[in-house]
Amino acid sequence: MPWIPVLAVTVANLLMKASGPLLLGDRTLGATTRRVIALMAPVLLAGLIVVDLLGERWGAVDGTQVAGVVVAGGARALRVPMLLAVLCGVVVTALLRLAA
Repeated sequence: MPWIPVLAVTVANLLMKASGPLLLGDRTLGATTRRVIALMAPVLLAGLIVVDLLGERWGAVDGTQVAGVVVAGGARALRVPMLLAVLCGVVVTALLRLAA
């Protein structure tokens, strides 16, 4: 029975993706609209990360996790490969937890 929700989400995803071309037809979107749409996924991901790290009411803050995410983000900003950046974040989190 776990496949029913997976199939339902898949169908909903396909319908949402198909709705854009169906509604717009051959019209093209403006530059501002394209930029806003391009930024929607990163902003949503950032929001999900913040809520997951800090909790719904920001009461479940785990400083070691926050430090690990900051280190991984900083490594990525320095153009370190993704796997190495995540590994840096994991190592920092583990070392901080061992020190505590």
